[in-house]
Amino acid sequence: MKERCTYNLPPESVKAVLDRLARIEGQIRGIQGMIREGRSCEEILVQISAVKSALSSVAYKFFEDHVEYCIKPSVAEGNVEAFSEFIEAVKTLLKK
Repeated sequence: MKERCTYNLPPESVKAVLDRLARIEGQIRGIQGMIREGRSCEEILVQISAVKSALSSVAYKFFEDHVEYCIKPSVAEGNVEAFSEFIEAVKTLLKK
C-alpha cells in the first residue's frame, strides 16, 4: 500500500490554518443569518464570494505545504512517483 502524505507542520502553521478555517466558519454562519434576516441577494452573494476566496486561500496553503513537505522530500529521495503525485495534487486543486 502506498504511503500517504500527512499535514505535518510546526504548531504555529497549524494554528494559522485553523484560525483561517474558524474565520470561514464564522463567515458561513453570518451568511446563514443574512438569509434568515431576508438580506439582499447582492449582499449575500458578496459574502459567498468572500468565503470562496478564503477557502481558496486555505487550499493553496495546503498545496504549498504539500509540495514543500511531501513532494520535495520524495523527489530528493529519488522517488520518481512524486512527480505523478504532484500532477495529481494540481489536478485536485484545480477541480471546480
